[in-house]
Amino acid sequence: MTRESIYSALFAKLSGISGLVTVSRRLKHYSDVSPSEQPAMFVTQAAQFVKQTKGLPSQYTLEAKIWVYTNDPDPTKAPAQAINDIMDQVDAILKPTTPANKQTLGGLVEHCWIDGEIITDEGTLGDQSVAIYTIKMQTTT
Repeated sequence: MTRESIYSALFAKLSGISGLVTVSRRLKHYSDVSPSEQPAMFVTQAAQFVKQTKGLPSQYTLEAKIWVYTNDPDPTKAPAQAINDIMDQVDAILKPTTPANKQTLGGLVEHCWIDGEIITDEGTLGDQSVAIYTIKMQTTT
């Protein structure tokens, strides 16, 4: 297991989302990303967990956060429309690809999945929408 190759593979996979203007592993606050730089996606490293059982290889769970920003000033559309399209693409990209119903990031991990609550703010009081995902990736050494 090499952490950087795993996080790089996740980033490369998510970078293929159509319509993104800005994609980076360096997080910016949405107020620092101009509307012309959006839709934007940032992928950051988060917590890491290790489980060791005597006599067995260590099992790691690496976390990443995906931050998606859209800014759509069109008053005829719901603010969430643009972010919903990107969220659907994230779901499709991370869909399991193996017969065992797992996403392996090209064989780098045993499984990669969206985990827990997806925090969203659809821009109800303005044009800015935000979605934050937690991604978990499980591997052994």
